[in-house]
Amino acid sequence: MTQSLRKQVFGAIMRQETQWFSKNSTGELVNRLSADTQLVGRNLSQNVSDGLRSFLMVGAGTGMMFYMSPSLALIGLCVVPPVSVLAVIYGRFVRSITRQLQDTLADTSELAEEKISNIKTVKAFSKEKRECESYAQRIENILTLAYKESLAVGSFYGLTGLSGNTIIILVLYYGGGMVATEQLTVGNLTSFLLYAAYVGISIGGLSSFYTEMNKGIGAATRLWEIVDREPKIPVSGGLRPVDRPHGEIILENVTYNYGGAPLLKGLNLHLHPGKSVALVGRSGCGKSTIASLILRLYDPENGRILLDGRDIRDLDPVWLRSHLGFVSQEPVLFTGSIKENILYGLDEESTLEENDKEASWLQAAKAAQLQELANQSRAGWDRQVGAGGSELSGGQKQRVAIARAIVKNPKILILDEATSALDTYSEYLVDKALKEISRERTVLTIAHRLSTIQSADEVAVIGNGVIVEKGSYKELMEKPNGYFRELITHQTFMKPKEKS
Repeated sequence: MTQSLRKQVFGAIMRQETQWFSKNSTGELVNRLSADTQLVGRNLSQNVSDGLRSFLMVGAGTGMMFYMSPSLALIGLCVVPPVSVLAVIYGRFVRSITRQLQDTLADTSELAEEKISNIKTVKAFSKEKRECESYAQRIENILTLAYKESLAVGSFYGLTGLSGNTIIILVLYYGGGMVATEQLTVGNLTSFLLYAAYVGISIGGLSSFYTEMNKGIGAATRLWEIVDREPKIPVSGGLRPVDRPHGEIILENVTYNYGGAPLLKGLNLHLHPGKSVALVGRSGCGKSTIASLILRLYDPENGRILLDGRDIRDLDPVWLRSHLGFVSQEPVLFTGSIKENILYGLDEESTLEENDKEASWLQAAKAAQLQELANQSRAGWDRQVGAGGSELSGGQKQRVAIARAIVKNPKILILDEATSALDTYSEYLVDKALKEISRERTVLTIAHRLSTIQSADEVAVIGNGVIVEKGSYKELMEKPNGYFRELITHQTFMKPKEKS
């Protein structure tokens, strides 16, 4: 049951749109997958069986008590209604405190995951002691909540145990009087006492079941929120054109807010097939956001994005992204080998034979100038990149990311300054490779280097959420009071490096 639940929750997490993850941290989601699913799984199996047994025992014992003496049974069970009312109040409290406890555990996991994954930064600033104190404070908060939960559970167990003993005492007291007045035989009273004890023990089992059930409901609440949530951007579904796209992309009056503040305000941009466009603007003006919108990691709040005249919201996201190659400025690699990371970019629905796949990823690796990296290790292409690519330099990671993007032979290439972390020689080689693979492709480059801007067919300049200028580098530089010229004058663009 836990295995099935974890699969379901992980599948639901993978279905959510990118924006959802900015509100739910990795550590929190991992805690949901581990601690919460374990608690709910235990409730669905062991606890249910214990509860069913206790229910059957209480039902059978109560039935026999009424069969032996209805009046004595009513007297003995008079404590059950007030205990039931208190149980309802207690159950709500336990559900609430369990949810708080699981949320605090998730926050603690989030803190631990964040600090451990960024341990180099923690050590660089000598913050080990501070982080230990911060973690200890979170753990103390968990302990405080656990004390509250334990007090409630202990009080309820004590109350149900007392009610079981009260039943037996009442039966002894009133039953003794009934024997004295010959309304009941000693044998029947003995049998009745045994049934009463049977019910009393079973009520203790029911209290345990009820407590664990409420804990499970408290933990399950967040899981069901994840599982039942419908993503705003579907994983798949929509039109799947038979032909390969031409690569014409049009952004029409696109608006997008970031953190409640307007970022893009009716932006219009036209990317022509087979042409390269350099996107230029000040930091934080929305250049990377445009790339994310084209990839449909986000949807614009107003306006639309067209691919070959079709709104990308009508297209299957899997089909759309299979024709898009993306290289970010800060590439992320997965734990595994260089080969595995390159093959990650290959389309899942690819019909290539194994030999063709082998040739495809090798060609991509050579185009990204990775031969030297493979030759440096005895493992060759099976060389491990480490957690998050920690065994590679920034430039090496970027070259692996470039190979991963071009292995699927995309029609549209989006480069978020893909050569920014490369050394002089690697930049020259990769630039040459990118020019080769960019032929007959639509290329959108988020540019910070002057060399990238100069080599683009067209330059689009963003200012105040819209495209303020557009044209070739030469045309824009000839405008005496142009926005682009002002950027070049007052903003330091990286100058082209000398070729080795």
